[in-house]
Amino acid sequence: MKVVNVHQRLLHASPERVGTLIDSLGSPADALWPGWDWPRMKFDRPLAVGAIGGHGPIRYTVEAYTPGQSVRFRFTRPKGFDGWHGFEVLDATPAHCVLEHRIEMRTRGAALLYWLLVIRPLHDVCVEDVLSQTQVSLGIEPRPVARTAGVRLLRWLASGGRRRPAPPFAGSRHAR
Repeated sequence: MKVVNVHQRLLHASPERVGTLIDSLGSPADALWPGWDWPRMKFDRPLAVGAIGGHGPIRYTVEAYTPGQSVRFRFTRPKGFDGWHGFEVLDATPAHCVLEHRIEMRTRGAALLYWLLVIRPLHDVCVEDVLSQTQVSLGIEPRPVARTAGVRLLRWLASGGRRRPAPPFAGSRHAR
């Protein structure tokens, strides 16, 4: 099955500021990834073409990187995820830009059901949390991200039944 999954957020910040957040991915100073509530993005070296890493059960290699603008990751796991995902700063003016996360892949075999039933619902909330974390890092009030009962159940199962921490922007109607 062909998958194209796109999330975008208009940010009232310069593209340079947003690009700096992309550049921080996987570092100890990562200001883009919502590591407070999702498995941290980790790499075997600083963000660069050829770096190997991932988050949770998702593994990938950095296949393209333009500092301050974009990064693209080629999936290596789970088996049956053939394609890429990445972040890019788009539609930039000096005062605003759009941060986009895009997946383009084909799923095959059991990965099709894994994507549809588990990964996609979690991914969609995770990426919206990335975009909210981006807003927080820029000093902008984040857009709340709703979690359906199904997503709450999947997260509870994945955590072994542990209670999830409150997001750092919990005061902003962010659903748990």
